[in-house]
Amino acid sequence: MKIMFCGASSGVTGSCHMIESGSHRILLDCGQFQGGKAEDALNYEPFPFDPAGIECVVLSHAHIDHCGRLPLLAKRGFTGKIYCTDATADLLGIMLKDSAYIHEKEAEWKNRKAERAGRSFVEPLYTEVDAEDALKLVTPVLYDQLIEINHDMRIVFNDAGHILGSAITELWVKEGGREAKIVFSGDLGMTGRPILRDPTYIKKADYVIMETTYGNRNHPANSSNVKELIDIVIKTVKRGGNVVIPSFAVGRTQELIYEFNRFYEDNREYDDDLDNVVVYVDSPMATTATEVFRRNSQVFDDETREYILRGDNPLDFKNLKFTRSTDESRALNFIKEPKVIISASGMCEAGRIRHHLKHNLWDARNSIVFVGYQAQGTLGRTLTDGAKKVTLFGEEIQVNAEIHSLEGFSGHADQDGLLTWISSFRQQPKQTFLVHGEDDSKKDFAKLVKDKLGYDPVVVLGNSEFELDMESSTLLNFDEANKKAVEYDEIQAVRSKISDIHNDMEHILYNADLAMAQDIDEDKIIKINNIIQELEKATINLGTVVNERKYDKVIDTSGIPRETE
Repeated sequence: MKIMFCGASSGVTGSCHMIESGSHRILLDCGQFQGGKAEDALNYEPFPFDPAGIECVVLSHAHIDHCGRLPLLAKRGFTGKIYCTDATADLLGIMLKDSAYIHEKEAEWKNRKAERAGRSFVEPLYTEVDAEDALKLVTPVLYDQLIEINHDMRIVFNDAGHILGSAITELWVKEGGREAKIVFSGDLGMTGRPILRDPTYIKKADYVIMETTYGNRNHPANSSNVKELIDIVIKTVKRGGNVVIPSFAVGRTQELIYEFNRFYEDNREYDDDLDNVVVYVDSPMATTATEVFRRNSQVFDDETREYILRGDNPLDFKNLKFTRSTDESRALNFIKEPKVIISASGMCEAGRIRHHLKHNLWDARNSIVFVGYQAQGTLGRTLTDGAKKVTLFGEEIQVNAEIHSLEGFSGHADQDGLLTWISSFRQQPKQTFLVHGEDDSKKDFAKLVKDKLGYDPVVVLGNSEFELDMESSTLLNFDEANKKAVEYDEIQAVRSKISDIHNDMEHILYNADLAMAQDIDEDKIIKINNIIQELEKATINLGTVVNERKYDKVIDTSGIPRETE
């Protein structure tokens, strides 16, 4: 068995790892390289494998640095399935179509310049048609479902707590009469963060592929960052300025909405300062993604579920406004009242945020607040590194606005979180591969693991290939693997889920009785009825499984078949 690291091996973008076993070749992620011109050029290079020979893609989540080359993969010959969680599948349609639109617009712009200069035209990396072709290959599955992707490989998705639908992948591989288990962390989230559940701790693995974005530093507490953000907003609006927040459309924007909602509702002493301050989400993709979040509330954490059960929408509040059209976006630059503008992209490489920076960076009254990781080579990194001037749309802009970086909002686990996660394995994996981090981050985290846990992870530095030892692995048949995986605490976890669902249903039924006693429109009745039908089916299926008996055919001494449990 081999692992080939084809991306996120020299930085934090372009996540792509190939697992080869016998006649099977699968990919873990197929992401886009992001950053400057050098990183962008990597996207146009041939894949270090034949796309037509890839059996399937196992996708960790919907961020572009993990999914952004899927349309290119399909364009170059891939026809297999793309496995991901159902929430990731919902987001993927938004992300890939938007990415394709950007590539097409960039190609148009370059070709207008090329035509005037007499140079050759360029092709977009991929088009919206290519994105649609890739989306046809998506196969959504649920968390904790065991999926056979072929006769020799099985996967289970576990909650990674990074963005909606993000997954830690458990992959079992059979080869040569033996079986090994690979765990791919994807991007790990922070514990105790709003909306999403905490990352899952995995107990057993032969091999681990692990991200190290923040392998060499820790975040401040999220609560202190929320307070700092509000303080920045209050100080900025008091001096008549705007607060511009570059934010990832998926994940970070929804968390910001949640935190603003909670702060507006729970801190009435700030009413005089904040009551008239409007928070604009200026990103069509973020607006659509927020709707996807609302439709996937089944994966929210307990706190957020409690909000919903109380009848509160945690992703809405009175001062929140969404803008979709270009005209609405432009109009924000002519509103004189102080305001908060949340806009994509999070690293300022594309999208409406670049226009808002052009209109706000020069004014010392304004504040620019970064709430996520800024990769090397991006405009966001240039600003956080202290640049005094930047060029936007061919115009040199003076940086007079206050620049803030609040890493406590990061969707990535920090050094302590990463160490806690890798420490959860009951036995030392045969090998741990560190990826998705800048070189210093990976090396520092490797040293920490050596000091704290006593073994040396492999620091992956550039595209490379490793042969994995199957000799000491044990072959388990399907039933044996399932039996071995089920332990007492896992059974208790399932019991706890059943109890939680029972309690939630009691709240929902009570609120439904109240709602149904009043006027309710036809559309809502139809939606409720459809969900009831699905719930009824799931309930019957659960009863069937719980009461299922397995019988073996046994021959008694009389030679007459009889059934025994």
